[in-house]
Amino acid sequence: MSTTSSLASKRIESLLDENSFVEIGALVTARATDFNLKQAETPSDGVVTGYGVINGSLVYVYSQDAAVLNGSVGEMHAKKITNLYDLAMKTGAPVIGLIDSAGLRLQEATDALNAFGEIYLKQTLASGVIPQITAVFGNCGGGLALIPTLTDFTFMEKEKAKLFVNSPNALDGNSTAKCDTASADFQSSQSGIVDVVADEAEIFAKIRELVTMLPSNNEEDAVDDDCTDDLNRVCADIANCVGDTALALAQLADNNAFFEIKENYAKDMVTGFIKLNGMTVGCVANRTEVYDENGEVSEKFDAVLSAKGCYKAENFVNFCDAFDIPVLSLTNVKGYEATVGSEKGIATAVAKLTYAFANATVPKVNVVIGKALGSAYVAMNSKAIGADVTIAWPDAEIGSMDASLAAKIMYDGKGADVIKEKAAEYAALQTSAQGAARRGYVDQIIEAADTRKYVIGAFEMLFTKREDRPSKKHGTV
Repeated sequence: MSTTSSLASKRIESLLDENSFVEIGALVTARATDFNLKQAETPSDGVVTGYGVINGSLVYVYSQDAAVLNGSVGEMHAKKITNLYDLAMKTGAPVIGLIDSAGLRLQEATDALNAFGEIYLKQTLASGVIPQITAVFGNCGGGLALIPTLTDFTFMEKEKAKLFVNSPNALDGNSTAKCDTASADFQSSQSGIVDVVADEAEIFAKIRELVTMLPSNNEEDAVDDDCTDDLNRVCADIANCVGDTALALAQLADNNAFFEIKENYAKDMVTGFIKLNGMTVGCVANRTEVYDENGEVSEKFDAVLSAKGCYKAENFVNFCDAFDIPVLSLTNVKGYEATVGSEKGIATAVAKLTYAFANATVPKVNVVIGKALGSAYVAMNSKAIGADVTIAWPDAEIGSMDASLAAKIMYDGKGADVIKEKAAEYAALQTSAQGAARRGYVDQIIEAADTRKYVIGAFEMLFTKREDRPSKKHGTV
């Protein structure tokens, strides 16, 4: 089969700017001849590789061809991918992998196994240097599942794609009919590996959109486009979006464009990218409600940190810090998820979130939009762990705990009237935004509708921020 007419090539053409793709290694074929491979035609050894542009920016792409030995990974197949990574690292451009493969090429045995390892190594070396994106369109099983998981962002076709380490039917007590653990739904909502689930055409559009948000490499200046939106635009309805912060972030964004990451996973925490005055900003926000397309509340959560939410946010903040993308957080949290299951991992998860925010040296702005109570608030990009600018809405609550609960503890045994009086006093002195501002923990108290212009102003001021950390190989949290 000619690679120019293969599905793998057509996918590349659908992704890149028109007529921009240049193929590399089109004549490569398998070298192995064992188990009748000599008789098999292996054009391009089952993977089309090359480079092109997305909105004028250079990217490298490989696309597996399931029509050639089921797209299985062998020695030469992997060599083409690792060669692509070498070029990408030299030129400082993203790598995009389009996955459709049966996995390890059994006929090549240890050569194929070594080939997997060589790809893993290149991905590891590239991590934090160039953005890595994968999209799964067909099978992606066994050791191949590590490839999208080692990348920064993973897309998955919603109907035909399968992503798994162990086949669903190989799991004790399970079957595909009972729980399809290889499905896009499971891998996006339960495992959190997949960032975006969509049909094939939408995946290409979404990848293009994401690439325009990201720098080409870790040394490139921040993505800065011309802003066509009003920098002082009033966000009149943003105060009504305290519950669903995905909507709040869309209101803040230039032209209301918010690219959400891991939308289906740990929905109590929102992560994604917006542009403010043309500059890409990474966003992390607590969420207590999800609104559906009809404007109705479809899901509700407590204003607490969950283990999954913390891991989701930590991973995202680390990416932003690696690529010098400023971070904006919207805080509305009063404590931690309190279940036996959560207790098994919540301390570790919150520690990782705290470390990620504290360790990040990019510009960091925190907006307290609701409750900010206890050490859960401290972990959410507070000034104590390094936020450069902290802004609060007038009715924000910032303190050690809820005022009513504090009064009950401090005045245990007193009448209801005394507790009510002391709760009001405590709220005014110890949990108000004004009280926090008097102590220097809040820099500005603003009206919710003015948030966009104040946040833009803060990031503009922080544009030249430089901050060093103690010299070390890396942290261990």
